[in-house]
Amino acid sequence: MRVAAVYVIVQIAGGVVGAWTAHLMFAESVFQLSQKLREGPAQAFSEGVATFGLILTILGALRFRAEATPFLVGLYITSAYWFTASTSFANPAVTIARSLSNTFAGIAPSSAPAFIVGQIAGAVLAAGLGRWLFRQEAQP
Repeated sequence: MRVAAVYVIVQIAGGVVGAWTAHLMFAESVFQLSQKLREGPAQAFSEGVATFGLILTILGALRFRAEATPFLVGLYITSAYWFTASTSFANPAVTIARSLSNTFAGIAPSSAPAFIVGQIAGAVLAAGLGRWLFRQEAQP
């Protein structure tokens, strides 16, 4: 649990620093809050679908071809950007970081909680299905 907590903190911090870095690269104000509303049940559901698929992709890759995981994640996120209404943030740390950017990629802080709930629900469902779908058969 301690390692997981540190991982979460570092991922959020990395997202925040990444947003600030992008602002500096594009001569934007470093400290921003997004005004881009992404609201409604469809958006939250879309995030659940995006996260569900991402977690299943990762679990399948780890089960069958772990070395392909980075490529599969990149391909999945690219495609999910196009097939989900929410543009597939699929990660609470990304959602938090994007709430700090008042650009086309941003999400208003008031919209973020629904995205994060959708992401957690999608991850939990994918973990359950993945545990069953990718289980290894016991050796006799």
